Amino acid sequence: MSKDPFQILADELTLIRKDMDQLQRTSLDKDEAKTLHEIVAEAVEDMHQTISAAPETIQSVLAADRNQMARNATQAATEAAERVLGVIREQLTQERQSLSQAAGEARREAWRWFGGFWVWLASMGATGVALGLLIAYGTETAKTFFSVREMASYACEWRTWGGQMIDQDDGSSLCALWIKLPPQSGN
Repeated sequence: MSKDPFQILADELTLIRKDMDQLQRTSLDKDEAKTLHEIVAEAVEDMHQTISAAPETIQSVLAADRNQMARNATQAATEAAERVLGVIREQLTQERQSLSQAAGEARREAWRWFGGFWVWLASMGATGVALGLLIAYGTETAKTFFSVREMASYACEWRTWGGQMIDQDDGSSLCALWIKLPPQSGN
């Protein structure tokens, strides 16, 4: 009855382990080291032959196992990724709810301030109207002042409205406008 190549390999490994245990317990001399070296070299050679002689069915079983391990690893990675994505979805949902709540609070605060904005806008409008009226009154007063002076100057210079320049003793002059013109002799 012949031994299975794997059984031979296991036996060789057991022998090597026993030899290593013996080496650890005792110190070797040169002959023992040489003998041990030969034993190890033979064991390595036997292992090499056993592996080379392994039937193709064992290699195909190993390939199938490798493929199954790849499928299992892929499935485990997929499940892990799905768990992580679930956690991320949950966190995103919580963040979305938090942002929605913050947006609602901001909307409510904006409406509170929005009423204040209209009050501010109305007060600015009233202030603008008051300033506009004040400026309009000042402008009209200035126009009236300047227009009377210009009219008097024009009336005196051109004598179209009956204005007359009157010279004073101190060297100043004034323009007098006749309210009722004297009758003119020659008309």
